[in-house]
Amino acid sequence: MAVPGPHSVLYEGMMLPALVHSTESLRYAQLGFQVRDRDIFSVTYPKSGTTWMQELLTLIHSNGDPQLAWSVPSWERVPWVEQTTAAGFLENRPCPRLISSHLPCGLVPTSLHGSNAKVIYTVRNPKDVCVSLYYYSKMASFLEFPEDFGEFVELFSTGKVLFGSWFQHVKGWLGLRDRLNFLLLTYEEMHQDLRGSVERICQFLGKPLEARALDGVVENASFQAMKQNKMCNYSLVPENIMDQRGSRATGRGISRWRRARHLTGSTRSKCRTWASDSHGTRPEGSPPPSSGQLQSVGTPRSVCVGT
Repeated sequence: MAVPGPHSVLYEGMMLPALVHSTESLRYAQLGFQVRDRDIFSVTYPKSGTTWMQELLTLIHSNGDPQLAWSVPSWERVPWVEQTTAAGFLENRPCPRLISSHLPCGLVPTSLHGSNAKVIYTVRNPKDVCVSLYYYSKMASFLEFPEDFGEFVELFSTGKVLFGSWFQHVKGWLGLRDRLNFLLLTYEEMHQDLRGSVERICQFLGKPLEARALDGVVENASFQAMKQNKMCNYSLVPENIMDQRGSRATGRGISRWRRARHLTGSTRSKCRTWASDSHGTRPEGSPPPSSGQLQSVGTPRSVCVGT
């Protein structure tokens, strides 16, 4: 079992940042929050495109009009159901409510099951997640992390990091895809074809957009636009909580694994084992799987790719 540090809270065997989570907020998310049929959930493991999806859902909901996205912080527009601010943001909000969550499937609101709420689950290559989470942990004062990257990889591999195991998170949510109103996306597909991904999301939500509105969504959800938008680039967060001088909270849309420094041979070898599945090892340099391919896998290890 993970052992919580001074900046974390332990709930049902999983560690979360104590700055924005509490036992009460997590119990409220799991047992007290009442899901409505028109709710829209964006579910991700951390560093898998969470902020990106918050922007996309805001802009789609606003028919491509960027006013809301550029005037209200992303964590208020699409708040996390498990955080201490959830009730204040969500209880009296009209439908459709846009909701974020990093929770594994076993800890999400029990009222989600049997509802008609929509769930968009976004998956990212775990090696990029690992590198991004490492640098994010160094930047955020409320996260505990080991300085040695090799040690962090070992902790990530065994699920002994905040928010638990990436592998179990993906496996659990993919296991529910036939039981929920569920759309599976990959970060890599979104990067390769953002407009096509937006069209898929719109179709899933039953909210078709005209070409001009689609243009507005794609333009304002680009990494260049998000980098300039104070409502989603986390520059509003005090520097003593999130110091972005050495890194940025929002991503750049390219593989962090390929750009990562200090990757030793043993670390690369360790992570190469993540690519193993029942059919052997995915060839090095092979492209990330599509969401269509992921729909047919029974284990998250099939998601992983080579160096």
